[in-house]
Amino acid sequence: MKYIICSIVYLLMLNSGKSQTPNRQLDSIVHTYQDHKGYDQKTYPLGLYTKAYYQQEADFASQLLTDLAEMDNSQLSETEQISLEMLKFKLKETVDFYEFEAYLNPLLSDSGFHLSLSYEVRDLNTYEQVKAYLNKLNAIPTYVDQHFKLLRQGLKKGITQPRVIFEGYESTYDSQIVDQPEDSYFYEPFQNLPSNLSESQKDSVIQAARTAIKANVIPQFRRVKSFFETDYLPTTKTTLGISEGPQGKAYYQNRLNYYTTLDLTAEDIHQIGLDEVARIHSEMKAIITNLGFEGSFEEFIQFLRTDEQFYAKTGEDLLKEARDIAKRIDAKLPAYFKTLPRKPYGVAKVPDAIAPKYTTGRYIGASNDTQPGYYWVNTYNLPNRPLYVLPSLTAHEAVPGHHLQNALNAELGDSIPDFRKNMYLSAYGEGWGLYSEFLAEEMGIYTTAYERFGKLTYEQWRACRLVIDTGIHAMGWTREQAVNYFTKETALSLHNINTEVDRYISWPGQAVSYKIGEIKIRKLRAKAEKILGSGFDIREFHEVILEQGVVTLPILEQRVTTYIDKNKKLTQN
Repeated sequence: MKYIICSIVYLLMLNSGKSQTPNRQLDSIVHTYQDHKGYDQKTYPLGLYTKAYYQQEADFASQLLTDLAEMDNSQLSETEQISLEMLKFKLKETVDFYEFEAYLNPLLSDSGFHLSLSYEVRDLNTYEQVKAYLNKLNAIPTYVDQHFKLLRQGLKKGITQPRVIFEGYESTYDSQIVDQPEDSYFYEPFQNLPSNLSESQKDSVIQAARTAIKANVIPQFRRVKSFFETDYLPTTKTTLGISEGPQGKAYYQNRLNYYTTLDLTAEDIHQIGLDEVARIHSEMKAIITNLGFEGSFEEFIQFLRTDEQFYAKTGEDLLKEARDIAKRIDAKLPAYFKTLPRKPYGVAKVPDAIAPKYTTGRYIGASNDTQPGYYWVNTYNLPNRPLYVLPSLTAHEAVPGHHLQNALNAELGDSIPDFRKNMYLSAYGEGWGLYSEFLAEEMGIYTTAYERFGKLTYEQWRACRLVIDTGIHAMGWTREQAVNYFTKETALSLHNINTEVDRYISWPGQAVSYKIGEIKIRKLRAKAEKILGSGFDIREFHEVILEQGVVTLPILEQRVTTYIDKNKKLTQN
């Protein structure tokens, strides 16, 4: 009923605005989108996850797409044109998500609906945040019920994850099944409550926390364990590639279009990957030769994987090294960027509860104004966390990579609609992250030949993704083929290789966005440098890339082309 009323109000506004100027029409549609609430957040503090909800959202998005298509956009400013295109892109994904029934498969190899709850564990800085967190803990039973229903529907329709990716998956829920509430990961925020709470308030909060965790957290993870081990894992599919499932080929192409923001086929991407792998491999061999290593490429890789000099002794040592690299990069930023974010970031370990199946590192953005962003470093299984790749990882996840870009995006000016400040596209964001690894070399962050080799093996890792993702989902590759290809071409540890391959199997198309985005940014920079010559300014170029926030690659290319044309005229004058 609430959705129907909102739709009627919107239609009335739209009809009354037919005579409005295009920018006012766009502003009206954007506000309608931003003001839309598909569910009562007080009733569902963890969100609503039902087929009816996803259909409702798809219908709403379809109506807005129709209205946007009828607009005359010729008189819009550049920022407004970008807002129009980004909203269309976002709305189309909402429609596709429903039409391909992607909501029936809320799992990945290293994440899932139950693991997503871990991201709710944050420092609590106000009494309001304390109450909101308690409400979320008490909402977990409803959250779990909703996802069980979706997953069971997915099993019936064959929309599931392959069984092979769930090796060791029990760690994602077993670690949350504890005897006492105080031993739960979800209890940690209550160990350091805001100082402005009275003692009686603190006592009440602690009691409420124990009750919530004992009644609504721990039992739900027992249910999750039973569901996976009794219902899901024994009956999930045994095939690998997404193309073999319902609407599989169409869905994979849809994912490639979404994650690259370009019209590239699986064959196109596979060939780009093969070409990049060959190029990077030759550069890696050159470093091996310059080091004077006597042995084959494979023997050098084995040396890197097994020699103790390349590995931290403790998790804290690994974190200290990551923090040192991050601070060295911080000092270089003003020379490369005109605008830097106000939001700070911290360096912390991946929580123990999710570390075994988690990736090497990840950026976690701030959830509110009182919290920093975080660069998470995985300290689990240290013999598989080489130090020589840490500069690349840090540049990618912290600065000048994800933290810098994400924080700047959130701090965009008033001319940028809020939906764009919260938007993320992998081709842009991950392309920027990989470009940042390249930028770190210019900054002098790689101080040894081994770190430069680590930079190349990280670049090779992303190039291999183009080959492996398309190989698995479009060309019938087996998991063994993927692992063997990765092992041959990169210096990644075997643990990381297995984790990564499972990720690509479970998340079709996403992994190709990194290299496709980075190639585009580097090509655009090379074009600007060639045409502008001595007039090229790296700080100006980065401002053009970042100042409008997240955009598709075609929009980014148009912005850089405009920047080149404008500055070419200035130099000619």
